[in-house]
Amino acid sequence: MKLVEQLVAGSQTEELIWLNGYIAGLLAGKNGSEQPLPVQAKPAINKITIAFGTETGNSKKLASTFAAKAKKAGINAKLVDLNQYRLNDLQKEEYFISIVSTHGDGEPPAAAKKFFDHIHTNGFKLEKMNFGVLALGDSSYPLFCKAGEEIDLQLRKMGAHRLVPLQKCDTDYETDAESWFEGVLHHLSNASANIAPTVDTIVPKKSTGKKIYTGTVLTSINLNDQGSNKETYHIEIEAEGVDYLPGDSLGIIPENPQHKVEAIINWLDIHPKKKFTFRNEECTVFDLLKKKLEIVYLPERVVKAYSSLVNQDIPATRISLLDLLKIYPLKNSDQLEQLVGILEPITPRLYSISSSPEAHNGEVHITVARDKFTVNEELKFGLCSNYLSQFDVGQQVQFYIHKNLQFRLPADDKDVIMIGPGTGIAPFRSFIAHRDSTGAPGRNWLFFGDQHFVTDFLYQTEIQSWIETGSLSKIDLAFSRDYEEKVYVQHKMQKNGRLLYEWLENGASVFVCGAKEPMSIDVENTLVKIVQEHGNKKLEEAIGFVHHLRNEGRYLKDVY
Repeated sequence: MKLVEQLVAGSQTEELIWLNGYIAGLLAGKNGSEQPLPVQAKPAINKITIAFGTETGNSKKLASTFAAKAKKAGINAKLVDLNQYRLNDLQKEEYFISIVSTHGDGEPPAAAKKFFDHIHTNGFKLEKMNFGVLALGDSSYPLFCKAGEEIDLQLRKMGAHRLVPLQKCDTDYETDAESWFEGVLHHLSNASANIAPTVDTIVPKKSTGKKIYTGTVLTSINLNDQGSNKETYHIEIEAEGVDYLPGDSLGIIPENPQHKVEAIINWLDIHPKKKFTFRNEECTVFDLLKKKLEIVYLPERVVKAYSSLVNQDIPATRISLLDLLKIYPLKNSDQLEQLVGILEPITPRLYSISSSPEAHNGEVHITVARDKFTVNEELKFGLCSNYLSQFDVGQQVQFYIHKNLQFRLPADDKDVIMIGPGTGIAPFRSFIAHRDSTGAPGRNWLFFGDQHFVTDFLYQTEIQSWIETGSLSKIDLAFSRDYEEKVYVQHKMQKNGRLLYEWLENGASVFVCGAKEPMSIDVENTLVKIVQEHGNKKLEEAIGFVHHLRNEGRYLKDVY
């Protein structure tokens, strides 16, 4: 026994695994064809917490899969949404696995925001915690897996010990994620589980995993009438084999305006066909500036890096590359290659799909508001919305489908309440068209609003047709600028509060799409008031009712 103990104590994990297989082979050889029955090793750790923060459902899906695997291995896994996690429990955790995605400009999912803020602002220690972080992201974005990196770093700062290295996963996350969790289980099943590995991160495979479609623009129509303050484009794209469901989004990487590209090339006095290497890909300077690099609105972190490059004090602000070059010129041609290295790629933009594969076979539609704003009294346009608004019929366009597992229609016989002012109507056009084509018996109620009835009633003729055929059971409209006092969708909800509450009591699902602030916040506050008033509940009970809807998957938001 002493010899065995000495052997085990002096062996690394891989050596113990080899010894285990070697001894099993010896036993099999001695017993001839008789194979010894496998003995399930009792795990060294029997309880873990798996907490997920998700925006589109991928983190939740993985967390559920991991919890099932842990239980099969004899480990009791507590599965919890970070949105529902009791923050006071964090200091009690001994084994904590976090699965979190990154959104926007390196932000955590909205559901994980409270947890994220809690670990960054509270001065407490987590010295008894052993943890692992699985970070999901999209390498097309500059701050790839930033939210997961931040959680990993902050937990270590608070004294927690890494159980396994941070794993960063791209959009093709399944294989890497499963391998990572097998490593988690391996550590939990050994007495050395609480020893933190020294490896800092696991570098993801450089593969986006996205299926890129090439489509042809069939239609591009401004849905707003003459006299409107807005331009909203309905764009139809034909693409063979395009695979999506109602609730998904279309991802597209816009191109920079040609006149801005040419202006930069002229200012730098460089040949447009001169080649540079950017992220292991060789491109001409024209293609880099036109299709690869963000040049219109540089983020502050790029401006800061540029100030170090030219050794000048530059205020932290968003600015175009051309203006930056003019105000703070490069000192020599050698700095041009360094400049390419600090610039970031153009980030993809996501647009809610407004078509249904059942109703629009082989096509995908989007609804795009052209973003207009002024800077120093000069009219400016959003990069991608301006790019899309200038599509011509017959033009080729590349895109991908962004799946959103958290914004799916319920069963066909369930009722649906849809709240989508402005371009928030996009997924609900998809929902109604889909239910119309499949003959789903569930009722559909739409709340839609915009500025003016005459000029801004998007998809009016289609909506009228759905009303006439019964595909749309009820519609309430709010055109804010047609009255002395502004009327919004939440006012229409309040007016129909009793009926809306009855629908909820009968199992209806609520979907909200559009501006995050202030619309989605106002809508949620109104929903709470309706439940409080017509459900005869106290405020805390009404808030709990709405939270219960969310937990049941009956209150879903796609806001931006």
